Amino acid sequence: MTVRITGRDRRARLAAYAAFAVQGLCFAALVTQVPRIQKAHHLGDVALSLVLLAVPLVAGLGSVLAGAVFARAGSGPVLRVAQPAVCAAIVLIGATGDADAPLYAAVALFGLSVGAVDAAMNAQGVAVERRYGMSLITGCYAVWSVAGILGGLWASLSNRLDLPLPVCFTAAAAVGLAGTLGTGHLLYRRHEEGDGPSPEELKAAGRSVPWRPILVVGTAMAVAYLADAALSNYGALYLEDELSGSAWVAPLGYVAYQIAMVVSRAVADFGVRRWGAVRVVRVGGAVGLAGMAGVVAAPNAPVAIAAFGVAGLGLSVIVPVSYSAAGKVDPTGLGVAVARVNVFNYVGFVLGAAVVGAIAPLDPDHGLRLAFAVPTVLVLLVFVTARGFDPVVDEAARPGAPAVERPAV
Repeated sequence: MTVRITGRDRRARLAAYAAFAVQGLCFAALVTQVPRIQKAHHLGDVALSLVLLAVPLVAGLGSVLAGAVFARAGSGPVLRVAQPAVCAAIVLIGATGDADAPLYAAVALFGLSVGAVDAAMNAQGVAVERRYGMSLITGCYAVWSVAGILGGLWASLSNRLDLPLPVCFTAAAAVGLAGTLGTGHLLYRRHEEGDGPSPEELKAAGRSVPWRPILVVGTAMAVAYLADAALSNYGALYLEDELSGSAWVAPLGYVAYQIAMVVSRAVADFGVRRWGAVRVVRVGGAVGLAGMAGVVAAPNAPVAIAAFGVAGLGLSVIVPVSYSAAGKVDPTGLGVAVARVNVFNYVGFVLGAAVVGAIAPLDPDHGLRLAFAVPTVLVLLVFVTARGFDPVVDEAARPGAPAVERPAV
């Protein structure tokens, strides 16, 4: 059947890309300045870890609350409210000076709004996919990563120019705000997104989707997100504090990581079609392991930055293929398996912040190096679970809903 794409659909696709871009820009602008935030607020390692751990926890709440609103209002209105709140939150974080209570409030606002945007932008991306009748979500995340690269480069430049932190965050937020306000009216409305499954359908689907294959691929996904949380949240701090990188060099590890992810995801689909998901996951795991080992063993910042890139090159393929494998074991086509495996990205992010936060303070000089060794070893689980990426599919199964992936908080 030929799918008729209208001008309305093209505008909604542009708005979805813009939402992903704004999210990637704001997230990168914030996480690459963690060392400066820590210094401005005189936070110890434990206090910083608690702040970073709070973000995914509050984001999970924001995502759940946003989902509850979707049924009545749709994802578009949620996104049009929550994304400007993300921009406002990073401005507030930069403007808190050295006062702790306003910082915690601003971080809570950031986490809550990021979680809501996470859910809403993915819903819009999936709605665009349905209207186009083809996979487009990977392109959305490529846009997210490209914007993240720009955010990291801006952080590096602002540190090089010794710009105040409020100026750095306000400039990024202004660009993000212009993007979301300029395209928000183009998002799909509730009646255009299509009706989701009824509660009765979801209950029936829940009984028919097996848990074992979900747990297998979910384990690999959690490991990938654990490593991602460690590198994203603590990478700049590691380069500056333990490898003696200058303030403008510190954000470049995240930039290298995101550049590698864009490159890898651009070719991963071709690899899966040619060699199969199991082999792609194993190769990705091997490359990711090499990159993480390089981060741990790096004698200086340039070597670590290169290792960040290698890690991103390998780890980036695991999450998308996890969603694809989950969809194969869903006989309902309602996305129940995808929703279940999606839980593991929150597990990975929370564990990443908790593990690094618990280990880093144990050694003032090499704590982060020691902490990064934990996700490095855990990457070995990817090889143990790789066979699960080619699950036995029931002949009666229908394809699952389009895969939805979460960016680094």
